[in-house]
Amino acid sequence: MTSLNSFLFIAFPYIAFSVLVIGATYRYKSSGYKVSSLSSQFLEGKKVFWGIVPFHFGIILLFIGHLVVFLFPEAVLRWNSDPVRLVLHEGIGFTFGISVLLGLTILIVRRWFNPRLKMVTNRMDVVIEVVLLSQIILGCWIALGYRWGSSWFASDLSPYLWSLVKLSPNIEAVSALPDVIKLHIVGAFLILFLIPFTRLVHFLVAPFHYIFRPYQVVMWYWDKKQIREPSTPWQITRPRNN
Repeated sequence: MTSLNSFLFIAFPYIAFSVLVIGATYRYKSSGYKVSSLSSQFLEGKKVFWGIVPFHFGIILLFIGHLVVFLFPEAVLRWNSDPVRLVLHEGIGFTFGISVLLGLTILIVRRWFNPRLKMVTNRMDVVIEVVLLSQIILGCWIALGYRWGSSWFASDLSPYLWSLVKLSPNIEAVSALPDVIKLHIVGAFLILFLIPFTRLVHFLVAPFHYIFRPYQVVMWYWDKKQIREPSTPWQITRPRNN
């Protein structure tokens, strides 16, 4: 178990981060036009709103919340020292977790039950969706079963993550955590590892392009109702996404 913990919490984080930086850089330099989320709204636009909005808002705010606890653990512990603020903090975090879970579930069902979207779905789309869904389920499970996660994140996980940043890993506290929390931590590093090989890579560059590029005018000359009808032929060959 000691060797497994050493690999999962010392070696694997560095491997994941290295693959993220090198892989994302190489993919952008070699095929920058494929660094995209490949919007499917033209293929089906009725259900996408109800999935993409709660998913994106929820996951962005959860990421910011985790980042704040990592960067300012002492401030978070002071905030959580008041029971009312602690319950409020945990309740808001769990609410956004449920938002991500519902949004991602809608997007997955939409992708798998719409013939047009299945045609533009590849293996890595399936892999990253399964990993993200597992990660958010684990997060909600931890929020319910291991209360006050923001406090023990600040006291145990934040020092561990800072030890990785300082190239002096200390996994003593992490090794003693329950298995479900360990899976959640490893899942986070696995997502970093997979980003260069999936659509998720777009979030590393897309925001900067949208800030500086000129606006685009999109005109639709097709019959929307006909072109979005699953029984309508679209193209003979299967498109390649990545």
